[in-house]
Amino acid sequence: MTDQKDVVLRHICPERVAHWVTVLGFFFVTVSGLGLFFPSLHGLLGFLGTPQLAQLLHPLFGILMALGLVVLFLHNVSHSLPEKGDREWFNHLSAILKGNEHHVVDVGRYNPGQKVLFWKIMGLAVILLITGLMVWRPYFAHLFPIPLLRLALFLHSLCAILMMFLIIAHIYMGFWYKGTLRGMVYGTVTRAWAKKHHPRWLRELATKENENH
Repeated sequence: MTDQKDVVLRHICPERVAHWVTVLGFFFVTVSGLGLFFPSLHGLLGFLGTPQLAQLLHPLFGILMALGLVVLFLHNVSHSLPEKGDREWFNHLSAILKGNEHHVVDVGRYNPGQKVLFWKIMGLAVILLITGLMVWRPYFAHLFPIPLLRLALFLHSLCAILMMFLIIAHIYMGFWYKGTLRGMVYGTVTRAWAKKHHPRWLRELATKENENH
């Protein structure tokens, strides 16, 4: 077991709960969405009981996912704004992919790649929520003309596919950076992990600790 002195808090409990609520919502909305959209994947709907039940639950899981993302947005938006040194991160992308991020850039709480992913996911989520509500029968679809509903359904499907790719990339990076998943499960990461991947953030934490003492 890791000594408490060797770990630092990265994600507080409400953030972790919101993350896993979002994961749960994403999983079920993806399974039901793929089954509803692709006839060849219609069998996936059996995972939720019946096709009718899956169609009923799909928008509800979408709202659940949206609620989780709202909490994550509020927790992370201030840390995901562009900074002056972000360009350097992209200029050294080849070294970063080799695991030498700490040698070429001084990363804060989130690296520029994570920031880009954050804004793309949030942007797609807004479009998915709006278009999803528009085509939601029998509650809102009757309020819009057929051509607009067709456009909304097209955008909803396109953004859903893009969201799946982004989430897959997010999951991959979570496992690729060994020790990252620990932060979203237990809330803490090791100081060694923080020093390697987010050294400026670790120094900022140390400064706050010294000020509090």
